[in-house]
Amino acid sequence: MLPELSHEEILRYSRHLLIPEVGLDGQKKLKASSALVIGTGGLGSPVALYLAAAGVGRIGLVDYDVVDSSNLQRQVIHGTSAVGRLKIESARSRLLDLNPGIQVDTYNEPFTLVNAMRIASNYDILIDGTDNFPTRYLSNDVCVLLGKPNVYGSIFRFDGQASVFYAKEGPCYRCLFPEPPPPGLVPSCAEGGVLGVLPGTIGTIQASEAIKLLLGIGSSLIGRLLLYNALDMSFEYVKLKKNPKCKVCGPHPEITTLIDYFEFCGVPGLEHGEGSAGNDWDITAAELAEKIERGDPLRLIDVREPHELEISRIPGAKLFPLGSLAARLSELDSAQEMVVICKSGIRSARALELLVSAGFRKVRNLKGGINAWAREVDKSLPVY
Repeated sequence: MLPELSHEEILRYSRHLLIPEVGLDGQKKLKASSALVIGTGGLGSPVALYLAAAGVGRIGLVDYDVVDSSNLQRQVIHGTSAVGRLKIESARSRLLDLNPGIQVDTYNEPFTLVNAMRIASNYDILIDGTDNFPTRYLSNDVCVLLGKPNVYGSIFRFDGQASVFYAKEGPCYRCLFPEPPPPGLVPSCAEGGVLGVLPGTIGTIQASEAIKLLLGIGSSLIGRLLLYNALDMSFEYVKLKKNPKCKVCGPHPEITTLIDYFEFCGVPGLEHGEGSAGNDWDITAAELAEKIERGDPLRLIDVREPHELEISRIPGAKLFPLGSLAARLSELDSAQEMVVICKSGIRSARALELLVSAGFRKVRNLKGGINAWAREVDKSLPVY
């Protein structure tokens, strides 16, 4: 039996009640529904806000990060006063202020193979607001194994994608991408940037898809991939089909339980932390400063993009953008001690992997990148 709406709720949702496709019964369905939002960042912000405003009765939030001032350009669920707070707590406060009549569950933990089934089993639908491949494959496999829809979104610079992966009615994420791209091939928003309004566009599309699925109305993005470009304001669609050889949703699945998704995607696990290549390969900003002050023979390799040098730079560092590094290895001396630098340590860790695979051994990764240098050594430089 569907829950009743109070007089307050009837007034709050009156614009929904006037729509024949929603009406009173539809609003009751939303009140009885639940959705899990994985990530409370650029995509998770508009998704959670509009689900709460629409009256989805129970919303789960999964995140383990804190609000940083660099988030505020696009993560509109958080405000300046929330900088330093846990994202899930900041988001929960905002959602309950927007709609105190809903339930907001928070999970201050990464979404991993250890807890994913336990968390996801409590919700009708999952909405993927993450920006990394291990969690995307994990979210997909959880939804296939639990028989739930996975509302997908992806953003980078001016481009966005959205779809609904629901193995009961269409393809899953693995049908489209059976294997992840090679590590380092696809940069994250933290590395390549994103137009601040773009996650708002894709996130509201995800919220629309979730609400339609919960109500059982309209034509969803199941079997279609939406491609959006903000620069030329274009929307295109690619038809998707189930892959009969899919390892998770095909007729003869090989994956029947969750796997190690960091290993599958060939990326470091959470134990290294963001911006780290591991203790054996890292050098801290303070340690690098000591070496430079002593006059140790070092070659500083900056693998950022040329326009980033206008923001900050370490004197003496030579620019080798990550995308061109493999073609320029002949310019480097493997006998010379090198330190690889980027914005936050992510790209430099990938560059280090490339160098080590090419036979370089005297190479270290600046842990935390030039932002760590700006915080700990040269505070005249901005953090970006």
